[in-house]
Amino acid sequence: MKFVPHDYQRYCINRLIAEPALGLFLDMGLGKTVITLTAVNDLRYNRFAVRKALVVAPKKVAEDTWTREAGKWDHLRLLRVVPVLGSLKKRIRALNSPGDVYVVSRDNVQWLVDYYRNDWPFDMVILDELSSFKNPQAKRFKSLCLVKSHIRRICGLTGTPAPNGLVDLWSQVYLLDGGERLGKRIGLYRERYFTPASRNREVVFSYEPLPGAEERIQEKIQDICISLSAKDYLELPERIDNVVHVALNPKTRKAYEQFEKEMLLEIDETTLDAGSAAVLSGKLLQFCNGAVYDGEKNPVEVHGEKLEALREIVEAAQGRPVLVFYNFRHDQERIVRSLGRAGVGIEELKGPEVITRWNNREIPVLLAHPASAAYGLNLQAGGNTIVWFGLNWSLELYQQANARLYRQGQKEKVIVHHLVVDCGADALVMDALQSKRATQDSLLEALKARIVKIKAEE
Repeated sequence: MKFVPHDYQRYCINRLIAEPALGLFLDMGLGKTVITLTAVNDLRYNRFAVRKALVVAPKKVAEDTWTREAGKWDHLRLLRVVPVLGSLKKRIRALNSPGDVYVVSRDNVQWLVDYYRNDWPFDMVILDELSSFKNPQAKRFKSLCLVKSHIRRICGLTGTPAPNGLVDLWSQVYLLDGGERLGKRIGLYRERYFTPASRNREVVFSYEPLPGAEERIQEKIQDICISLSAKDYLELPERIDNVVHVALNPKTRKAYEQFEKEMLLEIDETTLDAGSAAVLSGKLLQFCNGAVYDGEKNPVEVHGEKLEALREIVEAAQGRPVLVFYNFRHDQERIVRSLGRAGVGIEELKGPEVITRWNNREIPVLLAHPASAAYGLNLQAGGNTIVWFGLNWSLELYQQANARLYRQGQKEKVIVHHLVVDCGADALVMDALQSKRATQDSLLEALKARIVKIKAEE
């Protein structure tokens, strides 16, 4: 296929060629992969400025997207992309195979750094989904820092650089410039631009920016980062967000209210912290989805209302493919059983061959966890209907997962269904997602508000 870049794509390609470090903060669907491969191809074969490039990507993206994109475009026919995946033996064999671009899962970054140590061979590193390096305490971040002096060119790709706030930017920009713009230490960055938002004595759970901090941070990094929004450059088909209200029968509703009360009042609101909030929220969301794990990690089914709602949506689709996102493992198991009994063909997103069959519209229902399908996968050819069986509090995962269908190349109107229990915990999550404030603070405040209301009703 002939690649005719849009003006914004040509601009990004030229910046990647000209500059040794660059962050491409491009919205989902703007073509980050082909932009980067085009620049690498030019640097490798026209300018001889790069010998070996390394791509660090989420596992499923590493398995499929980069090799698929390289094989798709005529101008990249000389570029040899080598996936470094699988067992230890397979990864070592791949590293010793001739190639130009080597693609490794981000889970193997530490292993790769330990394998090469001071003989690091990659003069260019591409961090696909740079936001997955937002934690400066993570091993993958620390490992890359050890070899940063051996990297002559580095590029970071993401559509969501600060999903949980501007604090997340420090480690990402540090990998690009070594601390030149936002400081050498995360502590100094926090002191300069933020103040604690929620804390428990000496433990700070989250930060909020000081007045004017956002503008000052943007000014600091504007020369090294490009930020573009899809709505400004792409004419995407309409997207319809539909909330499917799931009503519990009176008996189940009473059971939920009792369960909610007992769970929320397990701890006093003044000592509610991020860890306990996550546990409480998880249990309530499980109940909304229809099953709750007991103390032995066995799912106990409490209702089938969402399963019924899902079956109705799939039936109304009349054979058109449907992409279903679930939250908990027991969701997946119950969905498979329910749709299987109804005679619906269903598969889970596992491996490149499933992606190919989905895009060929051979799979009626594709089941995926948002964390496994959130980054880089091109699924838009396979369908235009999404169902969120269960929601979670991650705005980043929510936006990225929806962008698997709602992206460049989609020809049809995209419909995103959300199965939400009336007055349930997932209704709180839905509100937070729609207001784009799905952060830990939202979770804490929502649960505290529920505690206050329940105590007032006693």
